Amino acid sequence: MTRVRLSVAERREEILSTAVGQIEQRGVAALRVADVAAVLGVSSALVIYHFETKEKLVAAAFQHAAEGDLARLRSILGRTGSARRRLRSAVRWYSPTGQAKGWKIWIEGWAASLRETELRAVTEDLDRQWKAAISEVIAEGAEAGEYVCPDPKVAAWRLTALLDGLAVQATAYAGGLPKRTIQAWADEALARELGIDPSELAAN
Repeated sequence: MTRVRLSVAERREEILSTAVGQIEQRGVAALRVADVAAVLGVSSALVIYHFETKEKLVAAAFQHAAEGDLARLRSILGRTGSARRRLRSAVRWYSPTGQAKGWKIWIEGWAASLRETELRAVTEDLDRQWKAAISEVIAEGAEAGEYVCPDPKVAAWRLTALLDGLAVQATAYAGGLPKRTIQAWADEALARELGIDPSELAAN
């Protein structure tokens, strides 16, 4: 069967999506360019043509996955309604019981970034953008008088640290923490940062 000729952008998209899936399945250390090529039915040389090295392919794959999650985060935070309601939706989506990109891939990324400079730059940029988006909406709600938060940036850091830690626990030790417990802790942490009761988070 003749393969459809793809544009450069389409081919890169196809390779990156496949690489993300292979990273989730095999992990960064075990990933080979040949594995990605085999899934697509193309040569390893074609993958290398687009990304030069495995390291650059991995960094680009994480960037690809991150851009999707960041777009979703900004969509949630950009909805109408109170800042606290939007923040609660974002925190629940990002938590390890939500629908953000599989946590396994991010944990793989954090581990691999300790050794790979290009990947570290990608994960650090994602982290900065996530904190900045959360911080901006926390500040918006504080300015509107919905709650009191003296330092939105610090609050965003603490929330991220908790959710990342819960994700590691939930991913590495399956069955250790019930979904309901994780959601309750995430709500409690957000409410604490905003100086309100958790029951107020869902208010319009």
